[in-house]
Amino acid sequence: MKNLIVLLTITFSFLSCAQQQKEKPKNTNLPFEKIEKPESEWKAQLSEMEYYVLRQKGTERAFTSELNNVKEEGTFVCAACSLPLFASETKFKSGTGWPSFYEPIEDVNVAEEEDRAYGMIRTEVLCARCDGHLGHVFPDGPKPTGLRYCINGAALKFEKSGN
Repeated sequence: MKNLIVLLTITFSFLSCAQQQKEKPKNTNLPFEKIEKPESEWKAQLSEMEYYVLRQKGTERAFTSELNNVKEEGTFVCAACSLPLFASETKFKSGTGWPSFYEPIEDVNVAEEEDRAYGMIRTEVLCARCDGHLGHVFPDGPKPTGLRYCINGAALKFEKSGN
């Protein structure tokens, strides 16, 4: 009986520590307020595809986004919270089928996390204000950064300059 109590105590202690490690540290230096909503509100606000991509970390099919063909000057903002993410002048044709950029408007506007899904290690890109999944960043982009932010079009809205 003593062994069972000791085993349960160790198990609950381990689970408690594991839960604490999962919590993200809060960045208090952000120039904007974080947006947190219940999933039911996100589901009501977003289209089915936007919800799938932004909240469930899904991926739209390649070459399906209308934003692939945007060539006007403007800003690509988060489809969930309108945070400015990428300037049109940093967009480039990567041939991957998703809108691609070589740098965000402000580094603080995007967050990055390690993604180990599908048996590989990638760097996931998130909106820093609402934690919406945007896509991934890879080290095979053009100069000057050498980065390719491969972003789901469903995670973005385009705002033309002058609007």
